Amino acid sequence: MQGSFDLFISIATFVVALGIIIFFHELGHYLVAKLFNIKVEEFGLGFPPRMVRLFKFQETEFTLNWIPFGAFVRPIGENDPSVPGGLASANPWQRLSVLIGGPFANLLVGILIFALVFTQTGVPDFGKIQITSTSPESPAAQSGLKPGDIVLRVNGTPISSSQQLISIVNANLGKEIIIDVSRNNETISYKAIPRLKPPEGQGPLGISMANPLRQVSIISAIPYGFIITFEQIRMLLSVPGRLIQGTMRPEETRVVGPVGIFGYYQQARERDLDSSSTQDQPAGFNQLWLLATISVALGMTNLLPIPALDGGRILFIIPEILFRKRVPARYENMVHFIGFAALLLLMIFITTQDLMNPVTLP
Repeated sequence: MQGSFDLFISIATFVVALGIIIFFHELGHYLVAKLFNIKVEEFGLGFPPRMVRLFKFQETEFTLNWIPFGAFVRPIGENDPSVPGGLASANPWQRLSVLIGGPFANLLVGILIFALVFTQTGVPDFGKIQITSTSPESPAAQSGLKPGDIVLRVNGTPISSSQQLISIVNANLGKEIIIDVSRNNETISYKAIPRLKPPEGQGPLGISMANPLRQVSIISAIPYGFIITFEQIRMLLSVPGRLIQGTMRPEETRVVGPVGIFGYYQQARERDLDSSSTQDQPAGFNQLWLLATISVALGMTNLLPIPALDGGRILFIIPEILFRKRVPARYENMVHFIGFAALLLLMIFITTQDLMNPVTLP
């Protein structure tokens, strides 16, 4: 009984979380459309059939629909250039902006979620070096150095990077050095003699080090969120090249659908529940990180030049911008219709694969 309840909670929270990500995608389309005075007929929460009309703002009906998954925006004249004030009748730069608005919103959401995670975990303080471990019987352990110590100075030289510390230690092999550290806001000095021939896998002092973490506000964490989002994008764009070079196995690039994404989410939730009992990580760390990754991936996937996706529609706008000649709407609509049907078949195949061969969170 408890297992069924936990599964229900996982499904409910997953649907809500993914729905919020899709909502912001559609909100991006909506806001950019309104910016250019392109009329929007409906902004729907969930997918039809319609449950109820919530309210009407200007010409837009805001509705709640029965399928509780995501959202949608229906601009007036989306595929018909003859409709005045509609999307298809807008100039190409405006249509391009509206199409990019959704993916851009997803990237922005990804940045903000990553930033939120960093407010919980802290960010590396690159100007400080912290001892994370000491090897047994090593000069560091024998001198009294402990994990958690912040290295302030070595032989009177202020330390601001691991490479600087390594250089000073290597220049004094077999000689006594004085290491000033900060421990519990107290400065303590230790003497140690770096080894000339340390054991395999150890350094002269026998320590491991890293940058300590410092707490930041949400505003200060945004640049770090941007860095992680950029890294996510770089990794996605590098996949084809890495496959060709053989540095990534094909099974590592498996495409997953909603069922597979839910599998990842459920595993992330279980890890969060396990870590909350041991206090290894902040609450919801794995779920938030996964949702940020999904938001970035959704934004980038929608920019792929695939018919029926935002990128596929952008592909038809580029020739119009370059050559000032528009592809007839009937041809473009036919391509998107065929592409949409192909995507449905692909989703059926992917969902079947997800059910038969469940995914495992890295």
